[in-house]
Amino acid sequence: MSVMVLLILASIFVAGLFLFGFLWALKNGQYDDAEGPAVRILFDDGTISPPASDEEEKTEEEI
Repeated sequence: MSVMVLLILASIFVAGLFLFGFLWALKNGQYDDAEGPAVRILFDDGTISPPASDEEEKTEEEI
């Protein structure tokens, strides 16, 4: 029976930690912009430049 009391106290402690973490995240604005990342994925990043050729890399290393 003492194990049950220990487990209940441990679960209340863990729940308190999760509540503290959630309230901390709310206070620091972690949930302020819920739609931004969902909409941002729809836009293109722009053109991606091709990697430099081996000759250009050699000349840069020599300098």
